Amino acid sequence: MISAASFATALGLSQLPGATLAEVDAAAALQHRTDRKYLVPLDRTRRFVEQLADSHQVLDLDGRRTTSYHSTYFDTPQLGAWRAHVQRRRRRWKVRTRLYAEDGLCRVEVKTKDGRGATVKHALTVPAAVYGQLDAQAVEFVDKVLAGAAIPVSTAELTPAAEIRYVRAALADLQHGTRVTLDGALTCHQGDGDRTVSLDPGHVLVETKGGAGPAPADRLLLRLGARPVSLSKYIVGQALLTPGLPDNDVRRLARTHFLTGPHTAPAKLLERDHAA
Repeated sequence: MISAASFATALGLSQLPGATLAEVDAAAALQHRTDRKYLVPLDRTRRFVEQLADSHQVLDLDGRRTTSYHSTYFDTPQLGAWRAHVQRRRRRWKVRTRLYAEDGLCRVEVKTKDGRGATVKHALTVPAAVYGQLDAQAVEFVDKVLAGAAIPVSTAELTPAAEIRYVRAALADLQHGTRVTLDGALTCHQGDGDRTVSLDPGHVLVETKGGAGPAPADRLLLRLGARPVSLSKYIVGQALLTPGLPDNDVRRLARTHFLTGPHTAPAKLLERDHAA
């Protein structure tokens, strides 16, 4: 599996000017946004980064230009969140705890769709030790957000369903107020399961985050031959790891870009990443 350092090198991130977290956050409001995703070959992604150097800056945290993300997703026993997404229901939702591993920062996040179809994300910062759980504070937060979005699900129905890990670089176009994320070394694993789903190491999941219209980065991706895909890390992982789920467009797409194999238990979460 590619390391964070080698991912940064492979993408050529050193050629971009750095930006602080405050600058990247200011480039695009995370609560209301339109996301577009692309599966792009690694060599073409490097060309994409090269051509963004004049307009984009990369998040730089004391010289570190990538961050390791660990996300535990919660779902009902019937996989209600998964089915709502695959069936393209208007009231879609996701609940997860996310750990920014090198920074020891953890958040509880709830994602829904608003009436215009745009993603709405609500987040609550919690202690890193709470990662992978919903404590009393998180339960109150999640239930309030779901109820406010008219989603008939409560935390009493939710259990950890899958963990997603990947390495991310975040780019920002400060002039146009848009962002681009580049994800690699992506894996998905279910609890005590013995299999792992991983993104083909020759591809990068590129995601643009901005307004309703295509950003300059989207137009550049189109010129490079990339096309938007409907893809969710959690949806892909469940589709390939859970026996008996109905066949769907997500699974067919995933089988061309994702690999399944035996699961190798990772080292202790924070110890491993802080030592890297």
